Amino acid sequence: MTEDLSPAERYAASRTRAAEQATALAPFREMYDFALDPFQIEACQALESGKGVLVAAPTGSGKTIVGEFAVHLALAKGRKCFYTTPIKALSNQKYADLAKRYGADKVGLLTGDNSVNSEAPVVVMTTEVLRNMLYAGSQSLLGLGYVVMDEVHYLSDRFRGAVWEEVIIHLPESVTLVSLSATVSNAEEFGDWLDTVRGDTEVIVAEHRPVPLWQHVLAGRRMYDLFEEESDHGGRGVAKREVNPDLVRLARMENQRTYNPRERRRGKMIREADRERERRQRGRIWTPSRPEVIERLDAEGLLPAITFIFSRAGCEAAVQQCMYAGLRLNNDEARRRVREIVEERTASIPGEDLHVLGYYEWLEGLERGIAAHHAGMLPTFKEVVEELFVRGLVKAVFATETLALGINMPARSVVLEKLVKWNGEQHADITPGEYTQLTGRAGRRGIDIEGHAVVLWQRGMDPGALAGLAGTRTYPLRSSFRPSYNMAVNLVHQFGRHRSRELLETSFAQFQADKSVVGISRQVRKNEEGLDGYRAGMTCHLGDFEEYARLRRDLKDRETDLAKQGAAQRRAAAASSLEKLKPGDVIHVPTGKFAGLALVLDPGLPAGRANGHRGFEHQDGPRPLVLTVERQVKRLASMDFPIPVEPLERMRIPKSFNARSPQSRRDLASALRSKAGHIVPERHRKQRAAAADDREIARLRTELRAHPCHGCDEREDHARWAERYHRLQRDTRQLERRIEGRTNTIARTFDRIVALLTELDYLRGNEVTEHGQRLARLYGELDLLASECLRDGVWEGLTPAELAACVSALVYEARQSDDAVAPKLPSGKAKAALGEMIHIWGRLDALEEELKINQAEGVGQREPDLGFAWAVYMWASGKGLDEVLREAEMPAGDFVRWCKQVIDVLGQIAAAAPRENSTVTKNARKAVDAVLRGVVAYSSVG
Repeated sequence: MTEDLSPAERYAASRTRAAEQATALAPFREMYDFALDPFQIEACQALESGKGVLVAAPTGSGKTIVGEFAVHLALAKGRKCFYTTPIKALSNQKYADLAKRYGADKVGLLTGDNSVNSEAPVVVMTTEVLRNMLYAGSQSLLGLGYVVMDEVHYLSDRFRGAVWEEVIIHLPESVTLVSLSATVSNAEEFGDWLDTVRGDTEVIVAEHRPVPLWQHVLAGRRMYDLFEEESDHGGRGVAKREVNPDLVRLARMENQRTYNPRERRRGKMIREADRERERRQRGRIWTPSRPEVIERLDAEGLLPAITFIFSRAGCEAAVQQCMYAGLRLNNDEARRRVREIVEERTASIPGEDLHVLGYYEWLEGLERGIAAHHAGMLPTFKEVVEELFVRGLVKAVFATETLALGINMPARSVVLEKLVKWNGEQHADITPGEYTQLTGRAGRRGIDIEGHAVVLWQRGMDPGALAGLAGTRTYPLRSSFRPSYNMAVNLVHQFGRHRSRELLETSFAQFQADKSVVGISRQVRKNEEGLDGYRAGMTCHLGDFEEYARLRRDLKDRETDLAKQGAAQRRAAAASSLEKLKPGDVIHVPTGKFAGLALVLDPGLPAGRANGHRGFEHQDGPRPLVLTVERQVKRLASMDFPIPVEPLERMRIPKSFNARSPQSRRDLASALRSKAGHIVPERHRKQRAAAADDREIARLRTELRAHPCHGCDEREDHARWAERYHRLQRDTRQLERRIEGRTNTIARTFDRIVALLTELDYLRGNEVTEHGQRLARLYGELDLLASECLRDGVWEGLTPAELAACVSALVYEARQSDDAVAPKLPSGKAKAALGEMIHIWGRLDALEEELKINQAEGVGQREPDLGFAWAVYMWASGKGLDEVLREAEMPAGDFVRWCKQVIDVLGQIAAAAPRENSTVTKNARKAVDAVLRGVVAYSSVG
C-alpha cells in the first residue's frame, strides 16, 4: 500500500506516525497486550489534550482503562492523581491493580479504616475521604492534577450521592476530572452540567458491548432463547428483535392449563385423556431448583455463573441446597488449591472464631466450587470468594445485587431467579437499569466469545415484559444532592454565605430542576400570548368588561358555595334521621332502586354509635339493612336518602326470622304490606333556597345590573371570551407556582439550614463559631446531634465501652424496623446518656419542623437507632465473638460493618471534642482500640 502513495502522502503519513509516537498515549498502549477500543482511544486523547472526560459505557467494556491513563499522565507530568471509588472493596481491588502495575511505592490507599502510603503520587480512596480532604483544606491536595471518579453514577444514591456532587463542585479548577459511569440515558445532560461547573468536558458514550449478550429463559428442562432472531448481538446491529413465539405459547399454555372443576362435559368429569395431556403440559413448565440450574449450566458449558437472589438468607440456602444435592464442580487439584488460598488468607483469624463464623461449612462449599456473596458475610470471606471466582476456582456464586456494584467479578453467565425484589418498603419489579446492571456481569472480555443472561421461569411470567426489560437502556442519572448541616458550616467557613449559596446553585440537582422548568416557562409564554388575544376579544366599548366578568364570577361562586352548604346540611339531616332508626321501624325509602316501603332489620350505625344495638359497623355513616315489600333484604347507602326519613309505623320482627330464608322473607314482607301498605308518606316540602335571602348575592346582583357593560348587545359574546381568559389565567398561575417551586430549591433549603444553625449559635452571619468548627469535623447523618451531645457534655464520664454504645446510635439503622421490641441497653450511665440523646434529638426535630426542614426530602436528623448499642458495648467490653453475635442476632458481616462505622465516628469525635476539662477525646480513642480487635481488626488489604 505504501508504494501506491505519492512522496508527499508518504511524508505526511510518516509525520502522523511520529506525532502519535510522541504522545503519552503511545507508550501507555504498549503496556496492554490487547488493542484499545475506539471509545477508549477517544477518551484518552481528550484527556491528553487537557479536557475533562465523562465516559459512559456498559459494565465490562473496559472504561477503567481511561482512569488508568489519567494515572499514567499524572506520573509522566510529575503530578498527583486521586482515584476514587464508591466502596472500600473496590478501592482495595483498584489499589492492588495499580500497585502491581506501577509499584507499591508509587500507589497509596485511603479508606475509612485503612491508610497505606497516603502521600504517594497516586492514591486510591473512597469518595467520602476526598470530600473530607477538600473541606479540611488538606495539604495532600497540593500538586493534584487528576481525579478519577469511578462509578460516578452513584450520585443517584439517595443516601450517599450528594458526596459525588460536593467533590465535583469543590475540586480546584486546575484539577482535570475523569468521570466513569455505567450506561445512562442522560449522559449528555450530565456532560452539559460537568461542562458548566468543571469547564471543557468531552462526553464519550459507548453502547457497544465488547462481548455479545444472549438472553434466555430456563423453563423445566429446556433453555429458550428470549428473542427469536438476535441479530442485534449486544447492540451491534439495528435489527428489531421479536420475542420467541415458543415462549409466548408456553406462557399462554400455562395460563390455560389449570383444571377448573366447574368445567363439565355433559355432566361428566373431564376425560382421562385430557387429564393425561394436562399432566404432560405441567411436566414441561416448572421452575428448576437451584442445583438443577447449576447442573444444567455446567452441562451447557455456561459456568462460571453468578445467580442473583435478592435475599441474604436465600444465598446461604442456595449453597446448602447445592451441597445437599451432592454438587461438585472442582476436581481434586482445584480443591487442593482452594484450601491453600483459603488457609493463607484466613490465617490471622483466631481458631475459636472460625467455628462461630461458619468457616468449615463455608470452606466445604468453596472446595466444591460453590459460594455465597452478600453484605452479611465477613469482609475477608467475601474477598476470598471474589479472588477464587476470578481464578476460576469457584464456579457458582449466589449473590445479592450489591455484587453488581463495581466489584470486578465477571462471569460467563448470570442467572436471575426472580424479576421482583424488596426495595425496603415493598416488593417491586426490577427496573430496566437494574436488569442491565445485573446482566452486565455476563461475558468475560478476552475469555468468553459471548455472555449469557438466564431468567428462571416463574408462574405468571410475561415474556413480552421480560423482553422490554432486556431491550430497554433507560437508566437516567438523577441527582440526590441535598445540603447538610456539616456541609453548610464548611461552605460558610470557606466561602461565606452568599458565595456558598451560589455554589449550591451550581449543583446537578439544581441544574436538572432548572432544566425541567424550561418547558414550563415556554408554556407560560405561550399562555401569556393567548391571554393578550382573549383580553382583546372581551374588550367592551361601554366599560371595563374584565371587572364585569369578575362580578359575574363572584356571583356564580357565591351561589355554588351556598348550594354546596345546603346539600351538606340536607345530607347531615338525613344522616341524623338514619341514626335514630331502630330495628322494627317501617320507613319509606325516597329514591333509588329500592324506593318504597321497607322494614328496618339493622340500623347499620357507624362504629361506637349503635344506640344500644349491635349494628353493622361502618365508617361512612349509617347503612340500614332493610326488607322491602318485594321480599328483598338489602343494605342501603346514604345516597338512597337525600332527605330525612321518619318511621311510619313499628313492627315486631320475629326472633325466628332468617334473612337467608325465602319463606321467612315472604312471610315478613306480607306482614309489612298488611301493616303499612295503606300508609301514604308525607311529601317532603322543599325548603326556601338560602340564596334567596343572602345579602352578598343581593349586593352582587345589584352591582351587576348597574354596571355599564350589562347593557351591551354583545355581552354574552364578551362573556365567553372572558371565561376563556379566566381559565387560561388560572392555568398560567398554576404553572408559575410550579416554576417557583422548582427554582432555587437547593438554595432555599440551605437558607433554612443556615437559619437553624444561627438559632443554635453555630453561625453568626459569615462567622463560624467554636461550636460550628466542631460540627465541621463531624460527618454523617446525625452530625448535628453528635455536635449537640458534645456541647451539652452528654458523653462526659462514660467508659470507652459506654461511649461506643452511645456512638452506635448515630450510625446504626436496622434493616427492618421493629418497634414492637425495645432494644436491650447497657445499664447505668450509658442508658442515661442514650436517653438524653433521644431527648436532644426531639428538641432538634421540633426545631426542624418549625423551620420546615423536611426529612422526607433527605434533609435533617433521623431518630437515633439504639439497636446496636448492646452488641457494641459487649464487644468493646471484651466479650467473645460467639456470645456477642448470639446476643445481637446479627450476621458477622453486618456486625463488622457497623463496628467499623462506629470506629469511624469515634475517630471524628476524638478530633472534634473539647480538649480542656473533657474525658471524651481520651475515651473515644480507647473505645476505638476496644472495638478494633478480633474479626473487626482483620485487614482488608494485603
